[in-house]
Amino acid sequence: MRGWRRVWPLLLITVAVIAWAATQMQSVQVRNGQLRERPSFLGKVTAQVAYGDRMTVLSSSGAWTKVRNSGGVEGWIHTSALTEKKVVLRSGSADVATDASGEELALAGKGFNDEVEAQFREQNPDVDYTWVDRMEKVIVTPAQAGDFLNVGGVQPREGGVR
Repeated sequence: MRGWRRVWPLLLITVAVIAWAATQMQSVQVRNGQLRERPSFLGKVTAQVAYGDRMTVLSSSGAWTKVRNSGGVEGWIHTSALTEKKVVLRSGSADVATDASGEELALAGKGFNDEVEAQFREQNPDVDYTWVDRMEKVIVTPAQAGDFLNVGGVQPREGGVR
């Protein structure tokens, strides 16, 4: 019986750690992200997520994390799209609403904004940004990306078959 007295505290601590890990929250740190049916960029998109959205972490597999969004939708998202930090815009001590775009929020969260870009361009006047500006306007849909991968015979490293 004395052995159980020593085991019970360890068992309770283990259960508490597992429960805490199951309810771990992370924030989306990319402008636009997708929850997918399986841990692969080729998995079917189940929901869209935006910069700052809070996700409940359910599990992980390699470079992918299974999460649940505030609407209850579960899916896989690449771990690089998440951060443990809570993303909040503040003015003084109160949260504020903003009309900033998701792109502006994502860039600001990473320390990049129009002023930083202007300063960089000023310090690097010989750099031609024409193609960078054009690339920023290109939008590739998940269907187009899938077609590109199929035509090229690209096989995913994670998440199984397409």
